Amino acid sequence: MSRVSSVARPLTAAVSTFALAAAVAAGAWSLAPAYGQDKIQVERLANGAPISFADLIEQVSPAVVSVNARTRGPDISFDEGDLPFQFRQMPEEWQELFRDFQRENPAPREGRSVGSGFFISADGYIVTNNHVVEGATEVTVSLKNGEELDAEIIGTDAGTDLAVLKVDPDMEFSYVLFSPDANWRVGDWVVAVGNPFGLGGTATAGIISATGREIGGTYNDFIQFDAQINRGNSGGPTFDLSGNVIGVNSQILSPTGGNVGIGFAIPANVADRITKQLIQHGRVVRGYLGVVIQSVSNDIAESIGLDETYGAMVTEVTSGSPAEKAGFKIEDVILEVDGVKVENNLDLTRRVGDLVVGQKVRFKVLRDDRERTIRVDIGERPENLGASSRDVPDPAKPDEFHGMSFKPLTEGDRERLDLPSDALGLVVDGLAPQSELARKGLRVGDAILEAGSDPIGSIEDLERRVEKARTDGKANLLLLVQSENGRRFLAMPVEEKS
Repeated sequence: MSRVSSVARPLTAAVSTFALAAAVAAGAWSLAPAYGQDKIQVERLANGAPISFADLIEQVSPAVVSVNARTRGPDISFDEGDLPFQFRQMPEEWQELFRDFQRENPAPREGRSVGSGFFISADGYIVTNNHVVEGATEVTVSLKNGEELDAEIIGTDAGTDLAVLKVDPDMEFSYVLFSPDANWRVGDWVVAVGNPFGLGGTATAGIISATGREIGGTYNDFIQFDAQINRGNSGGPTFDLSGNVIGVNSQILSPTGGNVGIGFAIPANVADRITKQLIQHGRVVRGYLGVVIQSVSNDIAESIGLDETYGAMVTEVTSGSPAEKAGFKIEDVILEVDGVKVENNLDLTRRVGDLVVGQKVRFKVLRDDRERTIRVDIGERPENLGASSRDVPDPAKPDEFHGMSFKPLTEGDRERLDLPSDALGLVVDGLAPQSELARKGLRVGDAILEAGSDPIGSIEDLERRVEKARTDGKANLLLLVQSENGRRFLAMPVEEKS
């Protein structure tokens, strides 16, 4: 099976990185505006294909660097089985002395990460990937002429996998700038320059294969391209034929860890905005609403009376958050932000993250079959605020009701699910693997708290809500479900499938 992996090292974390591709401009091109570089002219055939990328690569490559980071992980603890062979032949008291020494002086675990980067200013600011320098105790960069310089980490952002470094400006550096727009098209030529497998100054060319790829990035989509990139290209630039950086190389999709023609990059418009914040503040300041949300599915849209499927449904409201202060409630469906339609939960997350702290924003929500406007003073997103994950359904017991069997909600369940002591609900203790709700993510141990906006405390309560939904002519009944990973809504068909 194919997998997505970092182009600097195998992917081991939730956040991964990708190589970026960029657009071709028509006519003559100027390096926009790289320090100390003249206008770039790319000769092209009658059909528009370039004869050579040599002039472009010659002028942009001095701005590209190799990034070497030394990292330190947890100390290696002593294990009795690690006693060297020669010590095992010595008297027991000598062996014990060695064990005591090892316990008191655990060996440090050191590593090395190699990637790419590029200058964005003459005074030494460099862009690379966060995963290239994450946990680094020492960072150096190697220039095209072989000179090696110490670099300081100015700021990092795990959300977009970007980082900014700085070297002392005892000279003026050649640099490149981000593309001023995002009007890239599938089929545009791109050129990637970087340090694959430690081979600095390597250039490859290809085309943009797709744009707007959602491959796990919370705060950005990715550009997909087929210019060959590999481990070590992470953090390097991908250029259009004008010498503009259209993206920051970040990840590849590969079954082996090597290039198969599918690379991804962080778009230049995102990288430009994030790096400016890192240079100014040393971190990224994002807007914060304070809700847990899920996308509106087709069946949820039907159950709440939406004519089309869009928006983000609120499953939790964080205590003390801007959302709570403004009056948001569970089951609100956010339809618009300042008059702009919300497509899904990811769209809303990115839009709120881009808002300015303190900004007053209008949210159009659907509540109890009525649209209303809620005005919110946007807060600052707390650091290390993560999203909850969802588990796959557990094996089932024999089905009793819509593929489910239940037990009463106990005090132990309330503690496990972080519910109030007086919370009502039914705990799922059996679930048929082929059932509709299992397919939608319900699992054994989850608690159903509400059905059709009404609290339930017994199977009879649930059956009554199902019958009422049938009488009202609805195809689905909305359930509020609490799991150990958070709260969400699921739409249950009111008619059991045979």
